[in-house]
Amino acid sequence: MAENSQPEADVQDEFAEEVAEKEVRRVRARQRRARGVWFGLGTFGLVGWSVAVPMMIGVAIGIWIDTTWPGGFSWTLMLLVAGVVIGCLNAWYWVQRERDAIEEERRR
Repeated sequence: MAENSQPEADVQDEFAEEVAEKEVRRVRARQRRARGVWFGLGTFGLVGWSVAVPMMIGVAIGIWIDTTWPGGFSWTLMLLVAGVVIGCLNAWYWVQRERDAIEEERRR
């Protein structure tokens, strides 16, 4: 009779662990829902600004160089492209960072 109670205890332990895992997932889902739309818009804005700011800095410096030292090619266009590249790398960094945080949260 004692042998039969041991597997029953294992089943109860497994059931308790499963219930605890589901409860943790439910609590995390509620927390994620609370940050839903505004969090997404904030992330969207962060990505936009992280591209726009380096681009505009590149344009401003390019215009200054072009007006100060006129040349055969446009520094404004070259620094615009450089600003877009830097901005895209910056945006990629922020999106990757957020993705890593979401993955870490899922693993817990």
